Amino acid sequence: MSQDISNLRKFVAPEIIFGAGARHSVANYARTFGARKVLLVSDPGVEQAGWLADVANSLAAEGIEFVTFTQVSPNPRTDEVMQGAEVYQTQQCNLIVAVGGGSPMDCAKGIGIVCANGKHILDYQGIDTIHLPIPPLIFIPTTAGTSADVSQFAIISDQVDKVKISIVSKAVVPDVALIDPETTLTMDPFLSACTGVDALVHAIEAFVSTGAGPLTDMYALDGIRLIHQHLAALVLQPHDLKLREQVMLGSMKAGLAFSNAILGAVHAMSHSLGGYLDLPHGLCNAMLLEHVVDFNFHEAENRFKVVAETLGIDCRGLSSAQVKQRLIQEIISFKQQVGLSQSLAAQGVRVIDIPMLSVRALSDPCMLTNPRSSNQRDVEAVYEQAL
Repeated sequence: MSQDISNLRKFVAPEIIFGAGARHSVANYARTFGARKVLLVSDPGVEQAGWLADVANSLAAEGIEFVTFTQVSPNPRTDEVMQGAEVYQTQQCNLIVAVGGGSPMDCAKGIGIVCANGKHILDYQGIDTIHLPIPPLIFIPTTAGTSADVSQFAIISDQVDKVKISIVSKAVVPDVALIDPETTLTMDPFLSACTGVDALVHAIEAFVSTGAGPLTDMYALDGIRLIHQHLAALVLQPHDLKLREQVMLGSMKAGLAFSNAILGAVHAMSHSLGGYLDLPHGLCNAMLLEHVVDFNFHEAENRFKVVAETLGIDCRGLSSAQVKQRLIQEIISFKQQVGLSQSLAAQGVRVIDIPMLSVRALSDPCMLTNPRSSNQRDVEAVYEQAL
């Protein structure tokens, strides 16, 4: 008897160790993977904050040899990936540990791809383009937002064409994520807000994605709840470890959701925008979110109503138009609470840039699971609203 497989869903995730002090497990896991020499990938900010040395000391205490690579920009670049791959190969490493936010983690994924598969990182743009398994990855996130530590995404900036490329493959899901809220204590309020809103957008887009299902919904909704309830307080109280833990847990759950359900137009448009102007990814998402919700709402009304209810909106007796209005108002209010009310124009976007940004957004893999299909004029109109 034939069976309908249209509702089948897969769910991929790394082994996760969550909690204060999780980072100190790095040597144990490196040894489990037979580490001969570790490439330790990070960036100057994380190094200055002390987390790179902290992890390096954990490796050294167990006699595990390592070499560091910290030439990673806030939006990791193709040339940095290729430089890191050269270090990995010349130093004869066989395992990668990344310490940092989305930039070092995405760069580490790119390094692994190139070392195992041999071509330029740009050759792997798109979905399921990686054919050979990459070296073991152990990730220690120091931000609560990007979720590169649990996802099957790698986002790399092409500085020649000024665009971010998306690589989507279960091959880049880390083997182990050591998620330690203590590492986020050195984040300033603006970075906490940017990464937190990024995580909120992950959860919302995953829930309304055409790739959503029961396995992702539970993580997406709990991610929305945790971030909405705790992020504004965290921005005001950046040294509160309990708040850090709750936001990081929300980010992790949002990451598990979007890694498997994929995302939508906010991220497609944000990748285009961030690649062009080299802006913080979370800020790009924040500037676009309510405008994309407005565009998508009527293609996923029931799902957006659940999002609204999860954000604490009482939808009883409200019409669809009223639910949309209340949801958009709540998003705007929340962004104001965390200090992210910027507009595209204030960040340097011009009207003449919009056609180019729109073309690039339409080619982003995240657009494939957006609940509403879009043409170039649709995307241009959303960018224009966000100006």
